[in-house]
Amino acid sequence: MELRVLKYFLMAAREENITRAAERMHITQPTLSRQLMQLEEELGTELFKRNKHSISLTEDGILLRQRAQEIVDIEDKIFQDLSHNDDILTGTITIGSGETQSIWELSSLIDSFRCENPNVKFEIYTGTADDIKDRMENGTVDIGLLTEPVDISKYDFIRMQQKDVWGVFIKKDAPLSEKEYISPEDLTGIPLIVPKRESVRNELANWFGDYYDKLDIAVNYDLLYNAAALVLGNAGAAVCLKSDVLSGELCFRTLRPALETGAVFVWKKHRAVSNAMTAFINYARKCLKDIM
Repeated sequence: MELRVLKYFLMAAREENITRAAERMHITQPTLSRQLMQLEEELGTELFKRNKHSISLTEDGILLRQRAQEIVDIEDKIFQDLSHNDDILTGTITIGSGETQSIWELSSLIDSFRCENPNVKFEIYTGTADDIKDRMENGTVDIGLLTEPVDISKYDFIRMQQKDVWGVFIKKDAPLSEKEYISPEDLTGIPLIVPKRESVRNELANWFGDYYDKLDIAVNYDLLYNAAALVLGNAGAAVCLKSDVLSGELCFRTLRPALETGAVFVWKKHRAVSNAMTAFINYARKCLKDIM
């Protein structure tokens, strides 16, 4: 299985049309069709459902698309990490970040670091802690900014100073908006939109105590942007971390008793890293130590 053929496959999956994909890859349509059929023969499975004017992925094709994209991303990172000038710090650092107030600390670090090293670039991937850890394992993310609770036994880490505060997103015209704080009993009998991560759900269950079994959990979510959209669509109230990015139609009310969450800046133990990443980690260690 050649990397070139995987790129052909990804382009065909993206375009959902052999002719357009061939044009994008600057090869002929028969050549692309032959390469894709040979890939299917090599893997012993059908990757595409073929219609007269379009193609779509089979279940095996969807799985291959995920794996192929990871392989292509790793190839890109190899070139980024090894293409450097010994006299000038260069490279690209990929950071996976959850939705956390600590992103402001991270943004300040990136800004000040790039003032000294303008040829270092950053890529930001937003996802849950579990998603980011998976990407760190396969090498497509270098550093994670993870919200707790999270198992960091495989990682070196720096604890961030900023704490995230838990509360509820509600519409401004909802009865709960009249309260200054939200208690566990306030949320019984109301459709709730809650985080999907099991470790976070366990933390919330401890906070709710005996009220947890009385909750009407209507929706589980991964990203806060989607949860806010659901609140606007009257799907319920979202239990979430405080965010500075709010729709004008929503308001945030803090939980009482207070519930806070920390964040950690992590990278894999015992993994060789680029010069740029080593420099940024050392810089973050110094700056965050000075802050604390």
